[in-house]
Amino acid sequence: MDHAEAKGMQALLQQRGIQPTPQRLLIAGLLFARDQHLTAEQIILALAEAGTQVSKATVYNTLNLFSAKGLLKPLQVDPERGLFDSNTTAHHHIHVEDTGELVDVPFDAVEFARLPPLPPGTEAVGVDVVIRVRRRGG
Repeated sequence: MDHAEAKGMQALLQQRGIQPTPQRLLIAGLLFARDQHLTAEQIILALAEAGTQVSKATVYNTLNLFSAKGLLKPLQVDPERGLFDSNTTAHHHIHVEDTGELVDVPFDAVEFARLPPLPPGTEAVGVDVVIRVRRRGG
């Protein structure tokens, strides 16, 4: 990450009330380089491959903090792993079960005629759709 990108990451974290520690800046630089879906383990591995050791606890704590502050969207698309989505705009997903691939689907590409009645005293705050697919002939 160059100096300008680091300054941008620092400003982004500070705008959300997050102290921009060196570890958080490294994790943010990796996560927000593009829209992507990553596990904590993938982040730890990518940081290690770049020559940086960050503890598992630090990565998980940072991911949970970024999620709480609206910078990431946690996803649980299969029981094996939790993912963190760096695209926080409204959208849905296609999950390819046999490869683990997750593909963004534009929000307006999915339509509902109606939603079920909501429990008393609640209001809808969002609808997340995961379309599960698998490769044919497998």
